Amino acid sequence: MLDRYLLRYFLAVVDQGTFSRAAAQCNVSQPTLSVGIAKLERSLGTTLFFRSSQRVQLTADGTRFLTHARRIETEFNLAQQAMTAVSSAPVLRIGILHSIPGEAIAAAVAATLADAPETAMEILYGTERELVAHVARGRVDVALTLVDRGGDRFLERTLAQEGYALAVPDHHPLSQRDQIAAEELSDNVMMVRRHCEALSETSRYFIERGVRPRFAMRTTNDERILQMVAAGLGVTIMPTSYRHPGVARPRLAGFDLRRSLGFTFAHDAERFDADPPAFLQALGSGLKNLCEGAASGKTIPYTPHDGGGT
Repeated sequence: MLDRYLLRYFLAVVDQGTFSRAAAQCNVSQPTLSVGIAKLERSLGTTLFFRSSQRVQLTADGTRFLTHARRIETEFNLAQQAMTAVSSAPVLRIGILHSIPGEAIAAAVAATLADAPETAMEILYGTERELVAHVARGRVDVALTLVDRGGDRFLERTLAQEGYALAVPDHHPLSQRDQIAAEELSDNVMMVRRHCEALSETSRYFIERGVRPRFAMRTTNDERILQMVAAGLGVTIMPTSYRHPGVARPRLAGFDLRRSLGFTFAHDAERFDADPPAFLQALGSGLKNLCEGAASGKTIPYTPHDGGGT
């Protein structure tokens, strides 16, 4: 008999690509996860991974086992969800991409609970890769993430598109400009959003223009980096929908990358698509309004949300 936690370890390694990241996802130490994988391999009587110092890859047996592991995990989550629905009010489980502004999420939660206090929801943040895995396993019902990426594995509904812009303090000498060229930032200190899906494109953009700034901060926390921008520690690049007191959002000349955001549905996709819960409706309209508002002005001022997501 295979223990479920061993399946979770196995799927985490597949989804994350390394034992260290898989251990972090499972909230265990790397030695604990390695012991678990070894136990699973002994139980199955085969080797599941080719191991290297950089990355692990599935063996032929590992690839065959992956299909069964995903099916077992999906069925377990569906059974758990079904039993929860019988014993209590249904819970909407939604995954949220780390790089979506928290104010849009908070506004949708506030608006939904104000109208229907009995609404039950579970929010799980993650990277694009993690959210795809959660959808595939049935860990979440729907994910608010990047869409239009060329795959057809899931049902997707696009909500909004947006570009990227600089985030500079209001007192920055160039903060009132409509756009700023990369070369004008050559002597600026910058900060890195390590979870940004546009990180490689951003790096290439500056390198091609001969701009190699000093970095004062690397983080996966967008609220923290906006606070540091406002404080004057440095500048960064973020999706245009982000707003914060004391932060101006001029465009970066020649950086035209855009992203599409929307819902990716898991099981019962037709039900959610045909009759979306109030929370999804509030979240969708709020995010759309936020992105459209950000795209309409020269700079993007911060205004506290009113519970409606705008």
